[in-house]
Amino acid sequence: MTGQKITLKYVLYGILTVFFTWIIHEFVHWATSQLLGYESIMRINGVSPADGENPSNLDKIIISASGPIVTILQGLIVFILLEFRNWNKYLYLFLFTAFYMRFLAGLMNFLNPNDEGRISSFLGIGTFTLPIIVSGLLFLMVYKISKKYDLKWKFQLWTTLIVMVVSSILILADQFLGIKIL
Repeated sequence: MTGQKITLKYVLYGILTVFFTWIIHEFVHWATSQLLGYESIMRINGVSPADGENPSNLDKIIISASGPIVTILQGLIVFILLEFRNWNKYLYLFLFTAFYMRFLAGLMNFLNPNDEGRISSFLGIGTFTLPIIVSGLLFLMVYKISKKYDLKWKFQLWTTLIVMVVSSILILADQFLGIKIL
């Protein structure tokens, strides 16, 4: 049986995992923007031009793609580790967080096009095509690992709640406090 006990240590790892995933995702957007020559501001949940510069459409797509690419890579690397090595519930948090983050971003396309939604629209394939593909791919990885290690519903529920609450706190903190990181 795999270790699925929810402990304070697991909750703390969950908090750190969500924070790490979120910050790396936004940092890669920021770094890409900077590398393309745009002075940018990085917040907890977003990157924007610092001086009102408006990147070209192609640069916007490259900047939009950079964050999800890193998040997908995070999920893929963890999936491979869990698929070909032993169970590690702390490592699983990185896969589940990658899935949840991109799934949530896909849902947000109903309100305002997000990374994959902007790219999908730019490519003329509909706002939801890439979000569905990305979320579906990450979901399949989560599903396969869940089946392989026979993850119980209580473990999945607690993992979902931890990731959901911390993600919500980060999003709300950005909305209401607008904390500038870089």
